[in-house]
Amino acid sequence: MIRKIRHYGRRARYIVYQETLVDFKEHLWTFIGSFLGIGIVGFLSSKYVSVYDNLFLIGSFGASSVLIYGAINSPLAQPRNLIGGHVICAFIGVTIHKFLPGEVWLTSALSVSLAIVAMQITKTLHPPGGATALIANIGSAKIQSLGYLYVLSPVLSGVLILFAVAMICNNATPHRSYPHNRHWYKFWLRRY
Repeated sequence: MIRKIRHYGRRARYIVYQETLVDFKEHLWTFIGSFLGIGIVGFLSSKYVSVYDNLFLIGSFGASSVLIYGAINSPLAQPRNLIGGHVICAFIGVTIHKFLPGEVWLTSALSVSLAIVAMQITKTLHPPGGATALIANIGSAKIQSLGYLYVLSPVLSGVLILFAVAMICNNATPHRSYPHNRHWYKFWLRRY
């Protein structure tokens, strides 16, 4: 009995240890990528927009950074999901806010729910996209006054900056590769 307990104890320690190995190169590139991505979006925002109307930087970009810089092989972090998920969700969030402008609880729930279903249908599931749809409804008056411009800036412009930085930082070393499946851009190159 004691032998079995020791055996399972060693096995458990091994599994826990394997799952928590520290790879300093991974952490360094994750830090550099997320710092540059969010930093560039924030810098552009601070230079071109007043401090109180910091529109280029929205909360869902932080969650996207976790995926595209920290979990680069996740299907949810791939370019189609990153860009498509944010843009679809922003469009849905703004549309719902325009149709039902006063009921925040209803527009919030409806926009997030419809955004999730739309991402599932279009195969662009990106969890931070739900926050992008929510921000279109609960964001400041300045964000809500943008209307459909919210889809272009801050959402599309910010996501494209994050994506460009992810392409550079995640491919700077031979042990990291982003996007995980590079066939998506070869398809488009052959078409044109």
